[in-house]
Amino acid sequence: MELTVNGLGHSLPIGSTLADLVRTVTEQKRGLAVAVNGEVVPRGGWSVTLLCDGDRVEVLSAAQGG
Repeated sequence: MELTVNGLGHSLPIGSTLADLVRTVTEQKRGLAVAVNGEVVPRGGWSVTLLCDGDRVEVLSAAQGG
């Protein structure tokens, strides 16, 4: 299936979860926020959220700075 992830095209097998996608786009384990089609999905829901062809996903990471 074809998705848009952070504004870029991305392919995943049908039946992939949001957790599967996050693992493919970042090795970061903490400080992440993810939204599917404009709706934030809590971390506890990533493994049960099935993605669909055409979904728009944003994966954001917290940054420190000063």
